[in-house]
Amino acid sequence: MDIGTVIGIVAAFGLVVWGIMLGGTLGQFWDPPSVAIVLGGTSAALLVGFPLPRILGMISVLRKAFFAAPQAPDSVIGKMVRYAERARREGMLALEEESESEPDDFLRKGLRLAVDGTDPNLLEKILETDIGQIDARHKSGKSILEAGGNYAPAFGMIGTLIGLINMLASLEDPSSIGAGMATALITTFYGALLANAVFLPMAGKLEVRSNEEILVKEMIIDGIMAIQSGDSPRIVEEKLKSFLSPAQRQTIEDKKQKAA
Repeated sequence: MDIGTVIGIVAAFGLVVWGIMLGGTLGQFWDPPSVAIVLGGTSAALLVGFPLPRILGMISVLRKAFFAAPQAPDSVIGKMVRYAERARREGMLALEEESESEPDDFLRKGLRLAVDGTDPNLLEKILETDIGQIDARHKSGKSILEAGGNYAPAFGMIGTLIGLINMLASLEDPSSIGAGMATALITTFYGALLANAVFLPMAGKLEVRSNEEILVKEMIIDGIMAIQSGDSPRIVEEKLKSFLSPAQRQTIEDKKQKAA
């Protein structure tokens, strides 16, 4: 699990609860009809706006994005350099055994295609297509989360309008106006909290995770292409390091120096 996601969500809700407790009680902010309007309305709007398979598919995308961190770039570089060294010594066929034991599905597929002697252009096209499909799934999940971030405040306002209408219908009792106004505003509170503490931050995190995963996969493609073309391990390493920031490159160099 991404610990930052857990800390962020817990902190957001925790600070809100703390603020409530400083000036009132949690009971004042609990209103089942408001919860039903915001959660039920947002869920219903998502079902209307997106096909059910896409919404269900988003669940698996989120699980992968938040519970499975992508490979670290430096570990990918080390792995590709090791494969390049073996291919240099023993030939591409020597990587067939490596491909069978490789835990990363994408890298395993690429190695198998390279070992089978697939045309480099075709190999690159196949793997780039895989990346395109991954990116499309992630963008689909992000669009659903962003839509939820838009729908939740809207249904909060709808709930507030419903509360205000009910309140105005009973103006003959002035003592009920304050309580009625508070109840009406709670729905807006629920919508704003759901959008800004859950939907929109999760959409941002999904985009970050997607970019990290795609970067690693682009590195894998370049590494496989370099190995297939017979580049030396040193050239393979330098090609893959070009994907990284100067700070990341320096970190790799520092690790190599410590290992030496």
